[in-house]
Formats: sequence, C-alpha cells, structure tokens
Amino acid sequence: MPSAADISLTEDEVGLLRSGLNEWSGSANLADAPAKALGFTSTDDFFEQSRRVDASLDRNGSMPIDDWRRTLLATEVVFASDIIGSGIEWETTTGVQDAAALQLLRSLQRKLAR
Repeated sequence: MPSAADISLTEDEVGLLRSGLNEWSGSANLADAPAKALGFTSTDDFFEQSRRVDASLDRNGSMPIDDWRRTLLATEVVFASDIIGSGIEWETTTGVQDAAALQLLRSLQRKLAR
C-alpha cells in the first residue's frame, strides 16, 4: 500500500485531494448514484471512506491504490462539475485558484491514474 511519500506527492497535491474530499461536505451535492459512480456503495459509504482517507492523508499514511484513485476521481468531479460538484464555486470555497487546481490535477493524474 503506497503512501503519499511513496508516490512522491507534493504537499499541494495532498492538499488538493483533501480539499476535493472536503468539498463534498460543503457546496457539492452528492447523492447515491454519483457516489456509486465514484466507486463507493452509497453516499454514507463515501463519507465514511472519506474520513478514513482524509485521516490517512493527514498523517501521510499508506492506502490501497484504489483509495488513491477514488480520491482522485472524487476530486476531479467536485472540481469540474457545477451540477453535483463545486464547479464555479471551487475557488471561493477552497481558496485554490482554478488554474492551480488544474495543474495539480494533471500532476496527480500522471502519478495516480495509471
């Protein structure tokens, strides 16, 4: 099980993943169908797993690669979608500029999606 250090994630990349997870508790609108599309069994499962992943990210812990990928996907969707995610509110609610978030997402995709 790789850790952020094993994958060589920067502090900003880890911060973006944490912001992505946290956004689902804020301005995003997660229902069971999208939660399932993100790889979770339900909305409740998403939030339970998100707490576990966030705690692991906080202590630079290791996680199965599937957790890394689901976290990346959840961050991609919440960043981009104005229907179920933060969308145009992303900058306001996270403090991360869209251009910076996109660069970080591209870097994370290179490291985690393969």
